[in-house]
Order: sequence, then structure tokens, then C-alpha cells
Amino acid sequence: MALHLAHSPCPNDTFIYHAWTSGLVEGPATRLTFADIDVTNSACARGEFDVAKVSYAALPHLGDEWRLLPAGGALGRGCGPLVLTGAKGLNALEGAKIAVPSDRSTAYLLFNLWLRELGGPEVSVEVVPFDQIMPAVREGRFDAGLVIHEARFTYGEYGLDKLVDLGEWWESSTGAPIPLGAIVAKAHLDTEAITAAIRASLDYAWANPEASRDYVAAHAQEMSPDVCRQHIELYVNEFSRDLGDEGRTAIERLLGGAAELGLVPQLRLAIP
Repeated sequence: MALHLAHSPCPNDTFIYHAWTSGLVEGPATRLTFADIDVTNSACARGEFDVAKVSYAALPHLGDEWRLLPAGGALGRGCGPLVLTGAKGLNALEGAKIAVPSDRSTAYLLFNLWLRELGGPEVSVEVVPFDQIMPAVREGRFDAGLVIHEARFTYGEYGLDKLVDLGEWWESSTGAPIPLGAIVAKAHLDTEAITAAIRASLDYAWANPEASRDYVAAHAQEMSPDVCRQHIELYVNEFSRDLGDEGRTAIERLLGGAAELGLVPQLRLAIP
């Protein structure tokens, strides 16, 4: 039976997984569902899918029926989420209405850690699909928006201003890279074979970038070729192939620190 794999249609994910899901490398057969990370975060908490891309911030909410895999995710530097404001700016965060892509995303967790450092101003948040956040802020429906992915390349086109780069804030505060998206698999599956397939798919993509170009573009939600390229270059790196000691330390620092503050439960999944 084919593994039910779920990941976003974003260029970094389609670039990494194209060769595996297209049968260009050896690995378990797959059945692919494209899903926003807010969907996979909640779906995996309900036990859905076999393999999925979720936020690192969602890991403490998953039980021991899942395993974190050491490959295929998104972790790096200079790739953090941004808090954006409209043309009129934002004089104070107190009482602000803010659009966020998920209440279990790493972006939202970093946002809450940043608010703690500011003294904990009271804000209201609403979960909005990430591709709708910048238009909503531009239209004045929100005072600010928490954005991820390619928005860091395109927010100027919406007439928005950057209030804070939470990636820069995290890196300057901790010296650690940012754990954004994780790959999890059901514990009863052959996780070594799945990890091997992910690495083979990524190696194929790096060696044959033209092979996935049309596939990536077809799912990139009207993104320009230049933005697609920048997106892949930023979010696909050596951490995508293996977390390494630096990646594991960053995960422990983020989730351990957040658990101490009561923002997430204690992590039950082992970090491979």
C-alpha cells in the first residue's frame, strides 16, 4: 500500500520531493496530498497521513505514534518569519489585531517568544491562510501580519513594511538556526527507508535541477521564476539532508525553552 505523504505546494517542498513522488529514485510508493502546514499540523495531531511536513512547533502536540525524521525539513539561517504592517504603520502592539498562518507554527511560537521579550503586550490573533495574509493587511483588515515563505521576497509589492524579522531576532538572541518545518512519519513504518528515499530525492534534485523545474512552477501559486529560485536557495540546504548536531541543538533550544515558559507541552518525540 502506498504511503500517504502530505506536504505544501511551496517550491522548497516540491523541489525536495519531486524525484521520490515521481518514481525517479528508489523508495516506498507514495500517494501525495498537497496541504498547507496549518492543515498538516492539526491532521497529524489527529493521526492522519503516514508521512507529513509539519511545523517544529507542532511536534510537542504529537504523540509517540510519530517519529521525527532527520531529513526533508526546513531549518536554516536568514529564513525566519516576518511581522509586517500596512502603509500607516503600527504605533503600538497593544490591542493590535494580527493575522497569523497557524497557531501551532514555528512562526507563531517565535512571535510569542518575541512578545514575551517585549513585556507581553495584549494582541488579538486570527489564523488566516498564509497566501491571504498580505492582501488582508494591505486592505486594513488587520494591523499586522505574521508571514512566512516567499513573502519575505514579495511584501514590498503589497506596500507593506517590516516591523521585525523574527529570524534575525532569534539568531541574534541564541546564535542558533531556525527550526521551521519538520518531517514526521508514523512510528510503525520503515523510517530508515523513508529517510533514505527523501535524501535520494533531494540529491537527485540538486544534481538535476531542470528535472523538477516545470513541476515546481506548476504548484508555485503564480510565483515568478526568480522568486521560486530564491525560495529554494533559502529553504533547501544541508539541514534538509541531515539535521546534524547544530540542527538538533536548535530544536532542543526552541522547544525546550518554549516548554519552560508554558507555551508548548514537553516534547515526547526523540530527536534523531
